[in-house]
Amino acid sequence: MAAITAAMVGDLRAKTDAPMMECKKALTEADGDMTKAEEILRVKLGSKASKAASRVTAEGVVAAFINGTTGALIEVNCETDFVSKNDDFLAFSDNCAKLVANSNPADVAALAGLPLEGETVEAVRTKLIGRIGENITPRRFQRFAGDSKLVSYLHGTRIGVMVEFTGDETAAKDVAMHIAAMKPVALSTADVPAENIATERNIAEQKAAESGKPADIVAKMVEGSVQKYLKEVSLLNQPFVKNDKQTVEQMLKAANTTIKSFTMFIVGEGIEKRQDDFAAEVAAQVAAAKASV
Repeated sequence: MAAITAAMVGDLRAKTDAPMMECKKALTEADGDMTKAEEILRVKLGSKASKAASRVTAEGVVAAFINGTTGALIEVNCETDFVSKNDDFLAFSDNCAKLVANSNPADVAALAGLPLEGETVEAVRTKLIGRIGENITPRRFQRFAGDSKLVSYLHGTRIGVMVEFTGDETAAKDVAMHIAAMKPVALSTADVPAENIATERNIAEQKAAESGKPADIVAKMVEGSVQKYLKEVSLLNQPFVKNDKQTVEQMLKAANTTIKSFTMFIVGEGIEKRQDDFAAEVAAQVAAAKASV
């Protein structure tokens, strides 16, 4: 049996927003497997246990650059929200987005070697770290290049979307804002990653099995849950955020517009919550309990 530490409980709570004791029970049942424990919580608690994106604490910005039909979206991380507003940090992030679009680096390591301000991106980054006093690093990027048009939407600096499209630019911009709000994982149901579907099917099977209904009814319940999930997370099937009487696909058809692809970055998405935050939270709870005695 794996040892369940307070840090593990804290990480799971940060990902799921579930109560601490429920997190500990789930981890114990899963023998310390974080992914399995998250699935267990989702079976027990439903949608309340699916809030990873809103609970991560990594800071930084998403920056975008478009030049004609070439563009780039990039996430650059730092340690605190204060630094994410620093003018030099913001300028560095914007320059990195422009370099990705114009120079087409293969990955973040290749980006680090590109020329910037008479030096390399890595040299500029290192000097910026020394001046600001925090670790700074480009985390990920997506480059677009082709015959299709591009639009981007930045919700502040924490959520960034870039859309590749043909047709009406206003409709495409509306879709970019919709993506930032509704956070689809794929363009259509056929594009939803197989591992996502497998996870949802597993959760649906566990929930349906608890119903005690006959096997044929359980199978229908599972399939219904999976199909509902696919519609909820695929862009074209989502109710359009500006008019929920029509789907995004229907809105685009009316505007004679086609979305070819999109990328959305959320700052810190998928990065585990820092353990010291959990310790501070527990300390605050203890202090509050003592004060009430």
